[in-house]
Amino acid sequence: MRALLLLLALCLPLPALACGTAEAPCETSTGRYLIRLPDGTAKGTVVFLHGHGGSAEGTMANGAMVRAVLARGYALAAPEGMPRGGGMGNAWAFRGGGRDEPAYFAELFDLLDSRHGLPRDNILMAGFSAGGFMTSYVACARPQIVRAFAPVSGGFWRPMPEACAGPVRLFHAHGWTDMTVPLEGRFLRNGTLAQGDIFAGLEIWRQANGCTSMRPDAASAEGPFWRRSWTGCTPGSSLEFALFPGGHMVPEGWVGMVLDWFEALP
Repeated sequence: MRALLLLLALCLPLPALACGTAEAPCETSTGRYLIRLPDGTAKGTVVFLHGHGGSAEGTMANGAMVRAVLARGYALAAPEGMPRGGGMGNAWAFRGGGRDEPAYFAELFDLLDSRHGLPRDNILMAGFSAGGFMTSYVACARPQIVRAFAPVSGGFWRPMPEACAGPVRLFHAHGWTDMTVPLEGRFLRNGTLAQGDIFAGLEIWRQANGCTSMRPDAASAEGPFWRRSWTGCTPGSSLEFALFPGGHMVPEGWVGMVLDWFEALP
């Protein structure tokens, strides 16, 4: 009998191997991602995009951010851009000319649900620097692809989008002394490329959200963050902007602030 049971066990299909670590990343049809799950059932998912030349492993190496997300009961997924070549890390094709990034993210969000039981309707898509630019462009083109967006230190490039697809829930955070992505934008490659003005980007978001006023409906100073919000807009939308006294970085306290906002969304 024992021999028969052993034979049956050997004939059964093996369970799918878990993925999501640096040693065994999760694969999509056009890329990969890493993932960390909290203890117990996840309250939601933060999908955080690395900066220019970064990697999914680099995102997960930010111990303070990882611990803060997991401690709030959220899963953390780290997508990865396409290799730049020459060992120069990975990049996002937010200005075209590379991978179909919206399709990559659409597949990723589906896989988070089917593989990990993390529903798309409770995802916060966020990113730093180039990851913030990528987050902004996805939010502009497909504002309903996830529940909300939170770019850090990244907006649009010039020429700016003429308009975005519709109302969005978005929280942009930016450093006052950021000289890599200055608030006013900057020229690169001898003037052939130009980052956009962050405040001009906020006007695009106000228009997308149907806000009735240019000025914010509320402004506050909470800890290191100077926040402005527009609430007289399309029902269900949300637009927040926060400055912090620092440069090109994800500031301490950002996770708690943005998840407080995320959890209070309608």
